[in-house]
Amino acid sequence: MRADRLLSLLLLLQNRGRMTAPELAAELEVSVRTVYRDVEALGASGIPVHADRGPAGGFRLVDGYRTRLTGLTDVQAGSLFLAGAPGPARDLGLGADLAAAQLKLQAALPAELADRSRRIQQRFHLDAPAWFRDADPVPHLARIAEAVWEHRILKTHYRRWRGAVHRELWPLGLVLKGGIWYLVARAAEAEAAAEEAEGAVRTYRVGRFLAVDTPGERFERPDGFELAAYWVESTRRMEAASRRQTAVVRLSPRARRLLPMWFGAAGVRALATAGPPDAEGWAVVELAVESDAMAVGDLLRLAAEAEVLGPPELRRALTAAVAELAGRYRESGREAGESS
Repeated sequence: MRADRLLSLLLLLQNRGRMTAPELAAELEVSVRTVYRDVEALGASGIPVHADRGPAGGFRLVDGYRTRLTGLTDVQAGSLFLAGAPGPARDLGLGADLAAAQLKLQAALPAELADRSRRIQQRFHLDAPAWFRDADPVPHLARIAEAVWEHRILKTHYRRWRGAVHRELWPLGLVLKGGIWYLVARAAEAEAAAEEAEGAVRTYRVGRFLAVDTPGERFERPDGFELAAYWVESTRRMEAASRRQTAVVRLSPRARRLLPMWFGAAGVRALATAGPPDAEGWAVVELAVESDAMAVGDLLRLAAEAEVLGPPELRRALTAAVAELAGRYRESGREAGESS
């Protein structure tokens, strides 16, 4: 561990120039006292580290010194694929490896490319989670990721809406979508026959695993399985299955602006169907929605900015929901008046 830390310290000074002891301690996640000891160790090994005194001081390498001890380990090399998502990398237990890999990569780059890399990092940042929604707690993510990498069978306890179940799974891959982690896995051979009709490969929300265990058994990854291709097709099937009916909705200008934000791709497609605005600026669109029960909740978010014209069953369901809400608020108003 100390050898890795000394190399990281050396690369920090090479890539960033002068750094203070507190800055180095924060980067390396150690104490300031440890930084001083590590700097002494570098000097004793022949690395020309110079200490500048005073308020603007710090540690720096003697001008012109560069190291080429920048070989990536296999884990560090793999972690580079998560370079744009440091938060998810930490969730997977690869945060330190990613930081070390980035330092080594910067050190190996020519000066002009290293400078461009730093400027890109300063100007672009990926924040994966969606707005106004906390990410799932995922205490078992690191172990699941290890099982995915090592092709180890997972024995799991998983919470479904119909109740918790015990499953033995072949973990094939992990997907991060909208800040939520999903495991793509195949039921172990003993269960695969029973699930054949529905497809043995399924998607599981990582935050719903109550317990996971890796007994040590390995599995053979199915030939030809491609995680990205499966995810695209699975997402398409899920959306097609959930949004089976079309609502004809009259929308205000404000509601049309909100539609992509609240309905995603379905909202974007709906805007493409919009007819010409009427005298008040309202326009009619065709919006793919889920069952009436789900559609009512979704459409109520638009409040008075929308009017459902059809189908008749959905309009009646919305009318009933609005009437119930109005009645409830009238009763609440009376109770508030009586209490005052």
